[in-house]
Order: sequence, then structure tokens, then C-alpha cells
Amino acid sequence: MAANDYNSVMARKNEIMKKAVGIDYAQFSTGQVGFDYERMMSEVGYKLDEIVKIQSETAVGKTPFIELKNISKLARKLAPSGKGARIFLKDEAANPSGSYKARRASVSVYHADKEGYPGVVAATSGNYGAAVASQAVMRNLETIIVQEVFDSCGVGQPEILEKGRKCEAYGSEVLQLSVGPELFYTFLRVLEDTGYFNASLYTPFGIAGVEPLGYEIVEELQEREGKNPDVVIITHAGGGNLTGTSRGLIKAGADQTKIVAASVDLSGLHMASDHDFNRKSFTTGHTGFGVPFATWPDRADVPLNAARALRYMDEYVTVKQGEVFYITEALAQIEGMERGPAGNTSLAAAFDLAQKMNEDQIIVVQETEYTGAGKHPMAQLNFAKENGIEVKNGDPDQEEAGKSVIIPEHPSQIKARDVDLEKLKRSYLRKVFEETKVEVIEKVDLEFLADEIKKSKVETKEILEKEFDLQVAGG
Repeated sequence: MAANDYNSVMARKNEIMKKAVGIDYAQFSTGQVGFDYERMMSEVGYKLDEIVKIQSETAVGKTPFIELKNISKLARKLAPSGKGARIFLKDEAANPSGSYKARRASVSVYHADKEGYPGVVAATSGNYGAAVASQAVMRNLETIIVQEVFDSCGVGQPEILEKGRKCEAYGSEVLQLSVGPELFYTFLRVLEDTGYFNASLYTPFGIAGVEPLGYEIVEELQEREGKNPDVVIITHAGGGNLTGTSRGLIKAGADQTKIVAASVDLSGLHMASDHDFNRKSFTTGHTGFGVPFATWPDRADVPLNAARALRYMDEYVTVKQGEVFYITEALAQIEGMERGPAGNTSLAAAFDLAQKMNEDQIIVVQETEYTGAGKHPMAQLNFAKENGIEVKNGDPDQEEAGKSVIIPEHPSQIKARDVDLEKLKRSYLRKVFEETKVEVIEKVDLEFLADEIKKSKVETKEILEKEFDLQVAGG
């Protein structure tokens, strides 16, 4: 019997993952630093029409597409003359489990069933776990969700506890852990002991499952307005939401649509810190995941992450926690839609960005999520106060993650703050070279890196030679 101590299990992680996912990732390797991403997506994943059929079997997709007329009107009142784009929203809370992650889960669970796995396992803070559990019920598979919930004092955040309850409501077994390295260790142990499928967020199955979301946005807007969206704004954490939606937009012909990522600004807080764990009021869609996963996507629980956000991102902005709480209340009180925090992150950013766009343009917020007792702003704000966080009205620019949550006094104070995307791209390249130790970049590697940072080969070559002092062979 194999040893089950931490070091022994971690040493077997690649073997465990290969069995649990059923993908030989080595076959897609191309050079010293890269792999054939499109080949992986086409050979391992499913085609768009196949995914639409799979999702139709479990009531996933074809969610309402809504113009937020009152919020758009408010943004236009604050905008200069001639400015104020119309804001549309894709209501993904209408999916069976209440979020767009039903799309990711649908294909993974279908594939697990098709390949004869007896059950599925997912490591997640909750929304994806609920989606996996819901889809597994429909496919008659067992589910185990491994969830990071508590700090070392056994205190769990309301939003995460709410998500855990939702997983349990679908009959899933939920293993609730404290913050730290035990999450991945426990996840590996469960996969190895059960022989279940790893319904990872980051497989080609999960990412391809989001593509119909982007495709539907284009189809529905073309039918209603006769045009493609000018901007689609996507809440960014691990990158799968942005990657899958962007690929769907491109497949629908909207390759000129601007892709904007939005995250809650939690700079200064460390997501693996026991001290910081309960000092944040958002558990996803924040910079604590968005920046690390953009600059090194292969930190995921599979050898090659199919979520490659920098390939598609045209702009990256952040909003403050208080601003998201404000727009959450606005959505409920002036549009009659009570929705959870994740989609409202991009809605807060869209509210400001719309004021800078022309009034004949359209900006699309591509998701909502369900809400519940633990996700409600008051639950999160009361928890923040219990943890010594100052909650007050004022100027959100003064908010400091882990110390304060500042609710705007007026909607004009909501701002989308630019993140230096060029800096993130350099950080990604730096991480590549730290991990691989390469000194000469071959042509195939140059092509891969150019795609990864969304630049031409000429631009990428110049960066590698001038800023990283690397030799590019045959470039």
C-alpha cells in the first residue's frame, strides 16, 4: 500500500491527476516552455454544438439576456453629454445551481459519466461545487466537494458557509477544511482513494463548457440590436470565466469586441494566510486569485491549465469591496434583481466604464449568480465588523483591504481602476523563465509565448531580447 503522508502523496500528484482526469498532458508539449493549446482544446474537449446539446439535457444555458435600463439611465445621468453606454446583463443565476459554473460542471460531469467514473470530486470554495453536485445528481453520479472554509480558530466566512450548504442540499459529501496546504493534499487523497473523476475547474472540459455563454451573448444581441457588443466585462479570478466566454465570443464572430476583466481589489491580503483569510469580504473574483492566475496559470490542480486569461484580456480593472456592495443594492432596488456578489463585481466596473463610452454603444456584464443568506451584503459586512474591519460610508478610494470597507456616498464615486496589463505580462514571462530555466527561445516557444501575452511575435521577441536578455533562435 502506498504511503499516505504529505510528502509521499504530493510526490504521486501527477500520477493521481492523470488517472483522475484521463488526459495525457505530455502529448501536447511542443518546446521547452510551451504546449499546443488549441490542439489540447480541440482533441480533448468537445465541439460547441456538442456542448450545447450536453447542456440542454440538464437545463443549462439559454439564460435570460436583460437590458439594465434603470442602471444605464443612472450612469448616463452622471456621464458627459453624448456618453453613457447601454448596459446589458446575462442572467446566469437562472442556471440550475444558480451560477455560470453550471456550464463548466455540465461538460465535466457528462464526460465522467461517459468514461465510467463512479463519481466526481471538486476542490472549490463553493459555487462550482454546487454546480458539480447539481449536475452529478442529474447524471446519477456521487459527489465529494473539498472546501476551504475555516481559519485556524474554526471560524468560517458566511459566504463560504452558504456555498457549503448549497452543495449539501444537492446531496454532496462536503469535506470542510481550514486554510493551508491540507486542501490539495486532501483533494489528492480523495481522488486516489475513491477513483472518482477530477472535475477540475481548469480542464478543457470545464473551459469549453463556458464557450456557449459567449456565443449566446452575440446571438441574442445580434437578434435584438443587430450588432455585436462593444465591450464584454467579465469577473476574473482563476481565468476560466474569461477564457471560455472570450472563446465563445470569437467563435460567434465578435473578434473585435473588447474583453475587460474585473476583480475586487484585495491587494495586500494573502489568500493562503490564516490571518488574512477572514479579513476579506469576497471569496472569489478578487485580485488574490486574479493576479496570480493571470501571471502563472499553471499553478492549478492539473498539469496544464486550459484557462489562459492573458490570451484574451484587453484591459484589466479593479473595483473596491464597498463599491460592489453598493451596486448589489442598486441592482436590487432599482432593477428588481437580487443577485450575489460575483457578477456584481463586473457590474460595478461596467457602471463606471459605461460613462466613458458613447451612448450608442453596448457593454455586456456576462454573468450573475444566485444570492442567499450568507451572500447577502449585510451578512458579509456584519462578519467584517466582527473581525475588526471598519465599515463606513465615504470615499472608496480610501478603502484598504483587510482594514476597511467603504461604501460610496454617491454613485459617482464608483470607479474602475486600471491594472497595468503590460506589467502582468512581464510577470508571466518572468515566471516562465524561473520555472523552465531556458536561455535560448526556439521558434515554437516564441509562437507560444506571443499567443500567451496577446502580442505579435515581433513584439514578443523584442521583449525577450531587450528586457530578459534571452536569445531567440530563428525568430
